[in-house]
Amino acid sequence: MEKARRQAAKKPGGGRATKKRANDTTPAQGVAPLPLEETSSPAAGASLPPAGTSFPGTETSLPHGGTSFPSEGRTFPRDGSTRPRLGFHAPIAGGLQSALLKARALGAETVQIFSRNPRGWQARPLEAAEVETFKRVRRECGIDPVVIHANYLINLAAADEAIRGKSIASFREEVERGLTLGADYLVVHPGSARGACEADALRTCAESLKAACDGLELRDFRILLENTAGQGECIGHRFEHLREIAGQCPGLNLGVCLDTAHAFTAGYDIRDEDGLAAALDSLDANAGLANVRAVHFNDSKAAYNSRVDRHWHLGLGHIGAEALARVASHPRLAHAAFLLETPQDELGDDARNLAVLRSFLAGDRGPEGDARA
Repeated sequence: MEKARRQAAKKPGGGRATKKRANDTTPAQGVAPLPLEETSSPAAGASLPPAGTSFPGTETSLPHGGTSFPSEGRTFPRDGSTRPRLGFHAPIAGGLQSALLKARALGAETVQIFSRNPRGWQARPLEAAEVETFKRVRRECGIDPVVIHANYLINLAAADEAIRGKSIASFREEVERGLTLGADYLVVHPGSARGACEADALRTCAESLKAACDGLELRDFRILLENTAGQGECIGHRFEHLREIAGQCPGLNLGVCLDTAHAFTAGYDIRDEDGLAAALDSLDANAGLANVRAVHFNDSKAAYNSRVDRHWHLGLGHIGAEALARVASHPRLAHAAFLLETPQDELGDDARNLAVLRSFLAGDRGPEGDARA
């Protein structure tokens, strides 16, 4: 049985839903009808570059047991700590700076936000005063890094030219807003292959990324490709997809955001030590662990290899407390920012999930439960 699970982790395929967070300014990737939160199964004949192809900017992988890595741009943690920085996706109601203040109130060190309404093509321009306020509050709070999640409508892999054009324009705006705010990372899903084969969708995503960033000076600002769950027709549920996209964008400073719930339901069985090691080895071979700058740290309400995206409270889903504690304390991920995207159904959910994450790092297993209950 264990051998079969290890093989499943090495090659996704073969094989236990969350309510959206109460505040709809928080990612809830499996909730209909958002079109870009669905991902696809592998298309036959999809062409991928040979294993070992690395992301631009980093040719070396994070050594086993290491806690630092060579890379371009800013690195985290900055205080020499051997544990990850912890945070969550915070709402921006009341102004962008309110997310920073909530993060500080809960003792978080990093935060993820939307920089605008995530459910519309049009965004209100940033005003100079709010940008200055955001930067000032960030300095006062000591939040590092600041991660922006791209809006829900963007589909960089769209076969439909009208949708692709809107997506390129909207993603460029996301990049510009991130640069203006002085954010560190911008997380984006590769998109949906709807109407095209997988190989074409991968190429379209890469071309769209290049078009959106054409002429922009990204400097230390880094775009992070997020792995997906494998629901519907989206790409990104295999780590090879991330390698293929990055390989076609040699001029962009790309990185990876690893979502634990997505990886699990896409077929990477991280529930035991061998399965986690196999999944990290695969991610290292395809993207380089040095490039994993953020981890969306979520349990899953959906079963292993179900290709369903349903985040759940830590320790109460199908990944479970023991497995998540192993991920949280793994030295190969200690350089990344760990960000909760767990449900916020009740007041205090963020604080409770952060407490569980801290308990994992302290050596406790935290709560246990059954997502089917």
